[in-house]
Amino acid sequence: MEDLTVVILTKNEEKNLRKCIESFRGIAKRFVIVDSYSTDGTEKLCDKLDSELQSIGSKLDFYENKWIDYATQLNWGLEQTNITTEWSMRMDADEELMKDLVQEIVTELPKLKSGVNGVILRRRVYFMGRWIKHGGRYPELLLRIFRTGKAMCEQKIMDEHMILSEGQTVEFKCDLIDNNTKDLEWWTNKHNWYSNREVLDHQMTVENTLNEANLLENGESTKQAKMKRVVKNKGYYGLPKFFRAHIYFIYRYYIKLGFLDGPEGRIFHFLQAYWYRFLVDAKMYECEKFDRKMKQQGDLKA
Repeated sequence: MEDLTVVILTKNEEKNLRKCIESFRGIAKRFVIVDSYSTDGTEKLCDKLDSELQSIGSKLDFYENKWIDYATQLNWGLEQTNITTEWSMRMDADEELMKDLVQEIVTELPKLKSGVNGVILRRRVYFMGRWIKHGGRYPELLLRIFRTGKAMCEQKIMDEHMILSEGQTVEFKCDLIDNNTKDLEWWTNKHNWYSNREVLDHQMTVENTLNEANLLENGESTKQAKMKRVVKNKGYYGLPKFFRAHIYFIYRYYIKLGFLDGPEGRIFHFLQAYWYRFLVDAKMYECEKFDRKMKQQGDLKA
């Protein structure tokens, strides 16, 4: 068993949480669940999972904390739950480790030298049960494992990433999976919620109210994350509203071969690259037309 604590944020994740935790196959000493007052059976499931984990020498601790934003909630979990293991890990409830990644963690994590404080993992996204392999969606490179106390989530409303305070990173070869089992209605509700966050994040960026010192540029994360942010802020948002959503979909679906992902890919790339980006532009246009500021978002109600 690895000297590892896994921090997972939840809100109504009864359908996803078990497969996330079971995918570790007993290699983590502790799981920390930070819940934003779920109304389904998440807490009851956590009690059951804790009993199961204790039988193999692990444990699960359940905490509740009022939601402000993702970064605040995650940093609260990292700082306020008495994590004493050498390594910490960020996971989402709808994510899973593949078997070969479990083995890679067991084999490679103990070998890391003292100057290496972070591990970048490769994530593959599943949609309606299908791996979305094309359209520029794979692999997503994410800093997910880090020495306890050496990383935090950047204080950003949208597209927040983990950043190291010091040290180097290494990249593991195997994948984790983003495989949410909730239905399309939940997915569209979530992206409608995301679109409000996206507009507010853009408004704050334009007004320079974010403390740039806390963002990726001054922290160790991934080159991929930094490049995506530059392209988005310096390139995509420099194009005309609405037209840019059209261009982005063509880029994803045709140039980056998203059509090879089959009917599930057609739905995913259209909704995520066109509908969602068009919705963000529509809300930006509405705010500008009526001189409105997007309000701070609460937690997802779906």
